Amino acid sequence: MYKDHTIAAVVPCYNEESQIAAVLASMPEFVDHIVVVDDKSRDRTALVVEEHQERMRRLVLIRHEVNQGVGGAIASGYKWAREHEIDVAVVMAGDGQMAPEDLPHLLDPVVCGQVDYSKGNRLFTGEAFKEIPKIRYFGNAALSLLTKIASGYWHVADSQTGYTAINKRALQTLDWDKMYKRYGQPNDLLVRLNVYNFRVKDVPIRPVYNVGEMSKLKVWRVLFTISWLLIKLFLWRMREKYIVRDFHPLIFFYMLGFLLFGLSGALFFRLFYLWIKMGFAPELTAIAWMFSFGLGLQCLFFAMWFDMEYNKELK
Repeated sequence: MYKDHTIAAVVPCYNEESQIAAVLASMPEFVDHIVVVDDKSRDRTALVVEEHQERMRRLVLIRHEVNQGVGGAIASGYKWAREHEIDVAVVMAGDGQMAPEDLPHLLDPVVCGQVDYSKGNRLFTGEAFKEIPKIRYFGNAALSLLTKIASGYWHVADSQTGYTAINKRALQTLDWDKMYKRYGQPNDLLVRLNVYNFRVKDVPIRPVYNVGEMSKLKVWRVLFTISWLLIKLFLWRMREKYIVRDFHPLIFFYMLGFLLFGLSGALFFRLFYLWIKMGFAPELTAIAWMFSFGLGLQCLFFAMWFDMEYNKELK
């Protein structure tokens, strides 16, 4: 136990035969249950875990019959924690990229009741740019910016890290069968937490790389996939939080902003078409384009500001 709270560590695994033993050996003693979720690995990951079960009574193995993705593996671990009335569930990757010494820092704000969900922030220190592979660093930064807009948690700076802690109330509230099952799981979860007004905290952690892990992440493919996911999640959050569950005028600002941006795009193409065809840009079209673009941008900024103010207490 940790400060009188039961702790379960959910360890999603896919082909982590070479890494999982080290992860299990480094697990802090205050973790009451280690829930390893083997996501239909093609190597000996499950067999290695079964060998450790003989001498580790706190070790639980869940085996997927079909590969579901990292989000699906985490959801299975969360459901186990919910069914066993665990106070706090944390996620630690099976590839050894999450430092065990950072775990108390993630747990403290949750067990003390300050927040419902805490997540690691690898970008907090100046060393992150040196330690994280550059393409992943910039991809993470881009997705984190989009996630701020989609989720409403404007203070969360590292949306893609999976090193997290979640309390019992959130575990019992969310429908884990509906959570996104692939690499967009952290983004999807943040949006769902915001709809239910759960408090979230960013916790500085140390980035861990080059410990023998084999990255399965294709950055550019995931970047576009998650970006599309975030657009859909943003629209879903606007409907659920600001129309269905409550009403806020920021909806009008977002609608007007998107409408004016669409109009400015059409006027922009018309402006260039007439410029090429006639040899000059019509003043009325140019003025209409500048007006629609400027007003649309202003409406979007006002909507974001309203969203930020509405959610400022959720940190």
